[in-house]
Amino acid sequence: MAKMTAVPRGVGRERYLESLWIERILRQETIGGAIILAAAALALIAANSPLADAYFGLRDAYVSFSIGEWGAKISVGHLTADGFLAIFFFLVGLELKREFVAGELRNPRQALVPVVAAIGGVIVPALVYLWFTQGVPEAGRGWAIPIATDIAFALAVLAVVGTSLPLALRTFLLTLAVVDDLIGITIIAVFYTDDINWVPMVGVVLGLAVFGFLAQRYSLFFKMRPGAAWVVLFPIGIVVWSFMYQTGVHATIAGVLLALTVPVKPSANDPGELAEEHGESLAEIFEHRFRPLSAGIAVPLFAFFAAGVSLGAADQFLDLLLDDVTLGIIFALIVGKTVGVTLGTALVVLLPGVKLPQGVAWVDLVGVALLAGIGFTVSLLIGELSFGPGTLLGDEAKIGILFGSLGAALLAALLLGARNRRYQAQLAAETRDANRDGIPDVFQKPETQS
Repeated sequence: MAKMTAVPRGVGRERYLESLWIERILRQETIGGAIILAAAALALIAANSPLADAYFGLRDAYVSFSIGEWGAKISVGHLTADGFLAIFFFLVGLELKREFVAGELRNPRQALVPVVAAIGGVIVPALVYLWFTQGVPEAGRGWAIPIATDIAFALAVLAVVGTSLPLALRTFLLTLAVVDDLIGITIIAVFYTDDINWVPMVGVVLGLAVFGFLAQRYSLFFKMRPGAAWVVLFPIGIVVWSFMYQTGVHATIAGVLLALTVPVKPSANDPGELAEEHGESLAEIFEHRFRPLSAGIAVPLFAFFAAGVSLGAADQFLDLLLDDVTLGIIFALIVGKTVGVTLGTALVVLLPGVKLPQGVAWVDLVGVALLAGIGFTVSLLIGELSFGPGTLLGDEAKIGILFGSLGAALLAALLLGARNRRYQAQLAAETRDANRDGIPDVFQKPETQS
């Protein structure tokens, strides 16, 4: 684990730490997004090649595991969706808590704009999808498919094309995506849970209590090596996940609940020299440990088994592409998200004292709204929950998600790329020092420049 440079306390310290955190997330998600995209491409190749039978056979193969006297049998595809993806949702939970405790969402006035924008980005895409699919039997169950924003892909695109965009714009996207995930997680828990088994829920509550107790007091239990806390807490998390899996609630929710018990600020009980040496909260330690596992293994495996769809012959593929469900998702992700986020923002800034983040123009915000239409990971998950794997509606949903997310990414890259070049030219003009006197020319009078 890289040692963090101590940041002196004082005015602007929290904003500086926030910018460092956002820059680190952007770097990490760029690599993760590329790996996930490669996994999805491999899935499509495998599903439409002579390896198709082996691919679908592996996805549908069952594995068994047990904890004590309890055992379960689960398919490989199901395991990646319910099990491995819980690691991704754990990191989402950490980002959620951090935003509420130390980020943009801790200030109600600052939080209002991205929160309302996220709500608009949920309502409008859902309505667009329902409008396209009206009259299609069973299609209404997929109304939540286009509401999600894939943090990894969205931040990866922004990191590639938006190197000079204002920090406030990147903060806005991250906050918007986090709120979007919170809404998506709530929808999964409420609308995609049929029956709840309350007996194992007792195990969930007890496991969360033990996990949270140790996490909140990690500096007392792990004084010599705070980074070792994850070695003890990770097995407890697996036990909580197994109980959650038995309840009937989607097991990935366990990852979010566990994350919400983790402190996002360094403990006040840390000895002074320990705080100076590490300077990290337990949430940051967990992020260092689990983000490579999530971005490099868990989410790519889910994408590999979830994105595979047999496209058939050209005419069959065209029929799938032009189906109401497919088109509904594509238009909901590209048009619905863009309109929803932009309209939500436009409405909320009409309130007294509420305005766009400093330095962000409306055209920049439209670019971010397009990025929010990249719904890959969570959209695929909701698609499986809505229609099940291997169904016609499920295949149509996958094609809609893939084409809709790709279209949103390309349009956002074009718009934000152009804006990025403008900001680069502006930065170059502001920092130009033609006479090499150490003072940018823009701060000097014309007659003093050579």
